[in-house]
Amino acid sequence: MKFKEFVKNSRLRPWDIPIILLLCLLSFLPLVIFGITRQSPATTESKIAVLRINGDEVKRFSLVEGKKSYTYRYENEDGDYNVIEIAGDKVRITEADCGDQVCVRRGWAEKDGDTIVCLPHKLVIEIQDGTGGGDDGLIY
Repeated sequence: MKFKEFVKNSRLRPWDIPIILLLCLLSFLPLVIFGITRQSPATTESKIAVLRINGDEVKRFSLVEGKKSYTYRYENEDGDYNVIEIAGDKVRITEADCGDQVCVRRGWAEKDGDTIVCLPHKLVIEIQDGTGGGDDGLIY
């Protein structure tokens, strides 16, 4: 069956096909709009990793691509510890004395909103976009 026969035998009106095509094209409009407004982060944008213990903010680390890798050791009053590695624009826990080691197996966190959680130590590391809230308390 050819296209003309299909149109002739179906109950399509002359403007139905252009309207259907227009609606199909417009269905991609949200994808285009959100793609433009949320472009991939540039290397100059800053991210921060916020270390919280039991809900209280303890430390902030600036995450800058190309920055030299370093570690930070958090130890609580009971002697429990976590070793946090910051390498450029990503962060991870490399060592912990908790039993389950879920925080160590989590690996690198590098995108805005990523979290690393160590439940036995009540420790949370969250990646945040540093452009929204100023840079008070950032460590460079």
